[in-house]
Amino acid sequence: MWQQIIDFISYDIINSENIKISTLDVLLFVIVLMGTSITLKLIQKLFSRRLPKNDKKRFSSVFQVFKYIVFLFVFVIMLNATGVNVNVFLTASAALFVGLGFALQTFFQDIISGILIILDQSLHVGDIIEVDGRVGEVQEIKLRTTIMFTRNDRVMVIPNHKFMEDNLLNWTQNNSSNREKVSVGVAYGTDARLVEKLLLESVESIDGIVTDARINVTFDEFDDSSILFSVHFYVYHGMKTPGIQSQIRFKIYDLFGQNNVSICLPQLDVHLVSVPSTLEKNVEKE
Repeated sequence: MWQQIIDFISYDIINSENIKISTLDVLLFVIVLMGTSITLKLIQKLFSRRLPKNDKKRFSSVFQVFKYIVFLFVFVIMLNATGVNVNVFLTASAALFVGLGFALQTFFQDIISGILIILDQSLHVGDIIEVDGRVGEVQEIKLRTTIMFTRNDRVMVIPNHKFMEDNLLNWTQNNSSNREKVSVGVAYGTDARLVEKLLLESVESIDGIVTDARINVTFDEFDDSSILFSVHFYVYHGMKTPGIQSQIRFKIYDLFGQNNVSICLPQLDVHLVSVPSTLEKNVEKE
């Protein structure tokens, strides 16, 4: 029986001039890969067990790259140990690697950008960001992509290299609250101080507004058909801004109606300085 086992493990699966692989080599290869996998999992648990939840996700993404590198390194060593001439494969695959390099250029850009985002912590889960004119909340930062939920509850998948190449507006980088405004135009001749008072009243008792932050009204400009005012305020969560602005506009409309303040619409007045004589004759004939 022992002889059969010895014959089995010493059996040459591949036996050529450049490559010689036996059953024992395959078994050792599998054992080493399993041992490497178990060791890496233990190392990951050891380093991540005391990290916060969000930091664990970031560490896991970076460690995933490290695992790929380790497995590749072990794979090459095992091939070399079994007598396989690795240089032959590398030389034969050189053109293929060049082609893959060009094809996967953007892919590697995303990977590297993802690692940099995780390491320098320029972006966090829960941040409110603006990308390509769309505002949303970061839900997950992966190694290649970042998942964002827009205000319309749409899922937006962003390649990480965009954060390195394009301008990123992070609304919550310095503070979790965001400064917003609602603008309105009123007719000329309206009491400006009354408008200021009503606009300040319009933001009272609105859920989502930071009450202990400064709320102010600005006289923006003299427009062609109206005078423009804006009420500025802070909101706790940028994703709820459109709903909060809508509530404020409802209150402004009601308060202005109760106090006889007219909200202006664009208008054009035409004044005829003189009427051509030909036009007068045509009117008389009719």
